[in-house]
Amino acid sequence: MAIWSKSLFLLIFLFLSFSLQAQIENKKKTFVSRNPVEIKEDKNTLALYDLYNKGEEKKAYKKAHSILKSGTAGNRSIARTNLLLAYYFNKRAIIDSSIYYTNQALKFNTVVNDSLKNRLFSLGYNLLAINYKKRGLLNESKKWHLKGIEASQKYNEKNLFYTHTHGLAQTYSELGDYINALKLFKQCLEYKDDNEIILGSYINIGDIYSKLKDYENAGIFYKKGKVLCEKTNNNQGRVIILLGLGENYQLQNKPQEALKMFQEGLLIADKSEQNQLSIVCRSSIGDAYISLKKYNDAKLMFSEALQKSVHFGLLQNQSYIYDELRKIAIQQDDYKSAYSFFEKSTHIKDSINKLQKIKEINELEIKYKTAQKQKEIEVLKFENETKKLTLANQEEAIKNMLLQEEISNKNNENTILSFQNLSNKKRNEISLLKKDQQLKALEINQQKKTKLFTIIAFLILLLPIIGLLFQYYKRFKVQHLLNIKQAEISSQKIDGILKDQELELIKASISGQDKERQRISQELHDSIGGNLAAIKLQVNHLDVSNFSNVQKISLQLDETYQQVRSLSHNLLPKKFSQNKFLEVLESYFRNISEASKIKISFIPYPKKEINDLDEDIQIETFKIIQELLTNTIKHAKASEVEIQLNYIENILNLLFEDNGVGFDTEKSSKGIGFINLETRIDTLKGSFVIDSKLKRGTIVNIEIPVLEPRSKNKIKGIDFKNKLDELKSN
Repeated sequence: MAIWSKSLFLLIFLFLSFSLQAQIENKKKTFVSRNPVEIKEDKNTLALYDLYNKGEEKKAYKKAHSILKSGTAGNRSIARTNLLLAYYFNKRAIIDSSIYYTNQALKFNTVVNDSLKNRLFSLGYNLLAINYKKRGLLNESKKWHLKGIEASQKYNEKNLFYTHTHGLAQTYSELGDYINALKLFKQCLEYKDDNEIILGSYINIGDIYSKLKDYENAGIFYKKGKVLCEKTNNNQGRVIILLGLGENYQLQNKPQEALKMFQEGLLIADKSEQNQLSIVCRSSIGDAYISLKKYNDAKLMFSEALQKSVHFGLLQNQSYIYDELRKIAIQQDDYKSAYSFFEKSTHIKDSINKLQKIKEINELEIKYKTAQKQKEIEVLKFENETKKLTLANQEEAIKNMLLQEEISNKNNENTILSFQNLSNKKRNEISLLKKDQQLKALEINQQKKTKLFTIIAFLILLLPIIGLLFQYYKRFKVQHLLNIKQAEISSQKIDGILKDQELELIKASISGQDKERQRISQELHDSIGGNLAAIKLQVNHLDVSNFSNVQKISLQLDETYQQVRSLSHNLLPKKFSQNKFLEVLESYFRNISEASKIKISFIPYPKKEINDLDEDIQIETFKIIQELLTNTIKHAKASEVEIQLNYIENILNLLFEDNGVGFDTEKSSKGIGFINLETRIDTLKGSFVIDSKLKRGTIVNIEIPVLEPRSKNKIKGIDFKNKLDELKSN
């Protein structure tokens, strides 16, 4: 994206207007206690800054040149006039001229007052940092901002401190160090005395969040900046915010919306002669056209931007534009042009690196030569002073030599005496020190013995305590393990007792069923079977003309029918004859739940129709449910069972579900219980599906068709009697 440098331009605008205003305020404060010539000079430079801030920049430019050409201005006025010209060229992106006039301002900055001199230096450092940043020499820019922060902190220049802090944050952002950049920009938001620093911080924070793909936070800070721009009528800020919004759209793959923002920004930038911002807007429009695959439109825009970049000597912009043109050429399969653009971009990047190295070498060379010259000057000064003293004091030196000899002799005698006194004093001090050392040595030995005895006594007491604690810990650990084992054993015993109770219930139920089956078998064999055999023999030898034989067979059929009816009533449990079907089921579920501790949920619908079903279906359904519950208790290890019984459109649906261990339906073999279940359902002409998987439980879905209840007068026995009556009448 071409937006890589858009925040730089708000920073430039911010520093220009803020620094000029700060310069004016500083001048207003320094009018007092100066001679009339100085006051007149300050009034002239103050008028220049007033013109500049009112928008009459070209007038200010012409007057500044006339002041410099007059040759009557003092160093103070020359420095400030040069600084204004540096601002003028900086705003128009004429970097070389801006750097030249900034260096001139620093050269003539010879104000005696340290605070004022330091302020002008700080302003100059700021301009140099901005200029080098525009050229893409970011490390050089960073160096000047750090120097500016140091200078502003020295004399507590709060406004200049935040100005340089803001610039340094921008440099960190350009270098990709977003953590330090965000930290410094948020620090700048604490400075409430200048709206432009706040505006710059809002937009730069928005840019960083946009680069970090945090579009929501980016939008919040852009919105704050937009409100402040509208409030202060800041055109340059508007352009930069439009570029930021466009970049956000680009990052979200919305090139059409981005193009609209960039074009609106370009109109404002061209109208207000913001040259470098207009280059960025054109580059951004070119990027949007690339996203829309309008490569010819993109090439046209980049060509305009390149022409302006070359005109103003903006190396970083040129390098970026050549890279974008190379991408377009590749998309259009024009590899010759792509290679040409690549060579040009590489050449410019090498030029940037070379410029940085040449500047560093030149600076070091200048520093070295300056240091050498200063040393030579100091040596010459010293030699001149020595010669003068030698010539002026030769006679006096000869006269004073004799006096010095006498004085030196006396001084020697005095020094000898003083040395003797000192030696005596030192001897006494040494003897006293030796005695003190002996006393201290005795005290130290005594303290060592006391400490040793104390440690020994403490160890003697500590060892038994440690032994007791260790024994207690071992016993506690053993007891704890025993308690855990006992708890496990108790739990296993309880589980075993519960399982035994469940099995006893199941065995009792199965035993009762077996006895009932045996009784039914005997009844069918002894009574009904015999009768049916006798009837079969009589029917085989039946003489239709003999009516008495037909009557006998009829009576035997009535007797057999009554036996079948009596047997069916005997098979039906007393509970079914005395209570409703669903009440019997619920009572059964309660008993099973209490005995096995399985939570059984039973949902019947509709209750009345289910209670009115044929007794045979009710009995078979009851036995099917018994079989399912028996299998669940034996094998499933379930804690919950849900049973749904629905009677809808002559279909009785039984849905049985448990949360047990389940089984593999494909691998599992059919047991007796499963065969019994299958037989009962087939007898009722029903169907069933079993869905089960290991560790997921079991679901059984059974559907039984229910025929319309038959009339009582259509019992087989009575039908047969009617047929006999017909035969009789014939």
